[in-house]
Amino acid sequence: MELLFFQISNAIKQKGTHFFGIFIEKQYLCTHFIFTHAHNKIMNILLIETSAKACSVALCHDFNIEFKRETLEGPNHASVLGQFVEDTIQYARQNDMMPDAVAVSAGPGSYTGLRIGVSEAKGVAFGLNIPLIGIPTLEALCCHVMFCPILEEGMPESGYYCPMIDARRMEVYSALYNRALKEVRPVGADVVTEETYKQWLDEHPIYFFGNGAKKCFDNNDLADGKTSAINHPNAHYMDGIEPLAKWMMPLAEKRFLNEKFEDVAYFVPFYLKDFVAIKAKPLI
Repeated sequence: MELLFFQISNAIKQKGTHFFGIFIEKQYLCTHFIFTHAHNKIMNILLIETSAKACSVALCHDFNIEFKRETLEGPNHASVLGQFVEDTIQYARQNDMMPDAVAVSAGPGSYTGLRIGVSEAKGVAFGLNIPLIGIPTLEALCCHVMFCPILEEGMPESGYYCPMIDARRMEVYSALYNRALKEVRPVGADVVTEETYKQWLDEHPIYFFGNGAKKCFDNNDLADGKTSAINHPNAHYMDGIEPLAKWMMPLAEKRFLNEKFEDVAYFVPFYLKDFVAIKAKPLI
């Protein structure tokens, strides 16, 4: 991915423009051209992702990932995020790439993970006096899928993305997007049954992915006699899709160029549901 963005950025800059593009298929692009030569400066953005089990930090420079630190061995955000950010800023300082903004995964996702990530991002934004950018987690997941080998021949014209984040039990946080990453159905907390997405599946191929998607394809009987299995010819399950900081790059670049920044003092993650604490059971 990093190499592809680098090659395209170079090609476009030869024409005197900078470029933001989300890959819809490897054969063509959905583009958003922004003339930034007047800024006379290349942007650097620190990216932080802590919405799920993985914890990751990356530095993007001129539409390229220059440095990254990530672990999938979580959840251990509280113990590793600070060091990841410190390592990334140290690299940026040594290579004259100090961040012009910090972007953080804004949810939905893990309540604790989101709080840790946003708190860290706020501290960096305040300490370096740079803008804060919030990136919708489900949209960032879609950016990952756009580069998966399973879609190498191209997304079907009428296809939808359905990113899913585990919300415990039989619930997932999900939304539907078309291949231009336009929202078809807003983000919601869904109890997954064979009927949940049927009205869209009847008319569109849908690609399900994220750490909550497996629920759609497991035969778990529910209390009302329904099943969570989606046995539909238009349903496609994609495994191994994780929210990582590097996939936030195109969305963060676009928001930076459009000056879509958050209030550092008042920004809070999009939790979608209230946090419910569960009292631990006594061991004896």
